[in-house]
Amino acid sequence: MTGDSHEDEIQLEPLEHEIDRPQLPGRVLVRHDPEDLYDALASDLMLHSANCVRQFGDFHLALSGGRTPFPLYERLMYDPRFRIMPWRRTHLWIVDERCVPFESELSNFSRIKEVIVDHSDIPPEQVHPMLANSPGSAERYERELRDTLGWRPKGHDRLDFVLLGMGLDGHTASIFPGSPALHATDRLALDVPAPTTSSPAVPRCTLTMPMLNAARFVAPLIMGADKCDVLRRIAAGASPDELPIAGLRPVAGELRWYLDAAACGKA
Repeated sequence: MTGDSHEDEIQLEPLEHEIDRPQLPGRVLVRHDPEDLYDALASDLMLHSANCVRQFGDFHLALSGGRTPFPLYERLMYDPRFRIMPWRRTHLWIVDERCVPFESELSNFSRIKEVIVDHSDIPPEQVHPMLANSPGSAERYERELRDTLGWRPKGHDRLDFVLLGMGLDGHTASIFPGSPALHATDRLALDVPAPTTSSPAVPRCTLTMPMLNAARFVAPLIMGADKCDVLRRIAAGASPDELPIAGLRPVAGELRWYLDAAACGKA
């Protein structure tokens, strides 16, 4: 799944110049206050979704789990400014999932369902959980991605917006150092072994780096002083084998990092 080089202009939030930003690939948006950062990301998401619905008739959004993005998800539900989010035209995908039942508190989809799916008018058939706890989950998810995105014109059959996080070991999605999902060339999703650097250590299913890099807009959301050193290493040229998130290089899309001041060493 690849995209063309032409994109409609997206009126994104302006970049912050008062804080020294790490020289990361792509563009970097920084806000002093975490609440302002969530607002900026939500505004960009809204604009991008409106552009995609206008151009294609639908919007394909892939969300991550973890603690960092949930204030954003909640804001999309309760803030009146974001009530025009086109949920009825949105397909909701999951970036990665642990091999646990949906009832488990470790399930990414379970929490996303609680916050977004249960409180929006997104049609059930447009919600695409990863069935990571059953055999062949990656192959099934890959087929679902190809079948659903295949309705679009060739070159536009890709995810529109992917929200990512980053761990202290530089992983993103469930692509950890040494993961086969980092160098997969012909797969959109993979079942991967339990990471040794994360607890609890359970196997996972994840979108691959080629699938992430095929997206129209890739948005890593990174907050906290403990992430500062990892960002500096990425800026200094660390390889994806060392820090997998350094492998983010959208083929024909936008890479925009959303950072708070603490992550830039300005806490």
